[in-house]
Amino acid sequence: MFNWKGFICGVVTSATFGLIPLFTLPLFADGLNVPSILCYRFLLAAVFMGVFMAGTGRAFKVNRKEFGTLAGLSILYIGSAVFLFWSYHYLASGIATTMMFLYPVFVALIMITVFKERNSIWTMLAILLAVSGVALLSWNGKGGGVSWTGIALAVLSGLSYGIYIIAVNKSCVKDMSSTKLTFYLFVFTGIFLTLGTVLLGKFQGVASPKGWTNLLLLAVIPTVISNITLVAAIKAIGSTFASVLGAMEPVTAMTVGVCVFGEPFTRTTALGVVLIIFAVTLVIMSPALEKGYRTGKFLYITKVKGIHPNIVPYH
Repeated sequence: MFNWKGFICGVVTSATFGLIPLFTLPLFADGLNVPSILCYRFLLAAVFMGVFMAGTGRAFKVNRKEFGTLAGLSILYIGSAVFLFWSYHYLASGIATTMMFLYPVFVALIMITVFKERNSIWTMLAILLAVSGVALLSWNGKGGGVSWTGIALAVLSGLSYGIYIIAVNKSCVKDMSSTKLTFYLFVFTGIFLTLGTVLLGKFQGVASPKGWTNLLLLAVIPTVISNITLVAAIKAIGSTFASVLGAMEPVTAMTVGVCVFGEPFTRTTALGVVLIIFAVTLVIMSPALEKGYRTGKFLYITKVKGIHPNIVPYH
């Protein structure tokens, strides 16, 4: 039976992550740099999560092994963001974003080759459709300089995020509550980013109330909410399905761009949306499709070989 809770959490994750431009673009317009925005985002998110956990009586205690694992997860999380922003110096942003969103492919390949996850034709087709849809949404069709350095950085961004998704589900923190895991992820990420930003002399203050409002919304909606639902989705439906559902993020970002910032909606964009929705539909239906495929194959074998289905099960 399909896990609807996991699917809904995956869609909420993508929808809220996709709202990042809604809050970051006004901050860019106010002159706040990327490292500072990331510092405020995760430090504020850690505060919100800490208050929530304390108010609901949740435990903060972790052991030494979990402590180290959470620190490692935060480094993977930081790496994904840093590599992507760095790749923008070498590639057009659309190309870089497309390369980063290859992470569902990395997740599927690692799960199949390293963890021996069953290779479902429907999952692979959903990945192909999702990546194609993301490419259509992200690629601006105007070319832009392409460098191997930029491609390598964008791929490293997607690989870091893919490994993070798998690590959550395969490490010693896989049974940790979503709220506790997310809280410590924000704490470590905020501390590491702030230390690096201050040492590089890039840290900036926030001058306007509007800036603080956007930072607070950035910390809550596409950070606290999206990461809690991401962890819940990974635990409920697994790393591969959760990563495929992540392709809904560009759809949300595109919707915000069209409705709020007046960006164009083209036929290519529409086709990308259709492909992504189709990919998500395949994710929902894949258990039933796989069962039907195996049952059909079994019935074909029993019919051809004359084997009674109640005596010899198909494997």
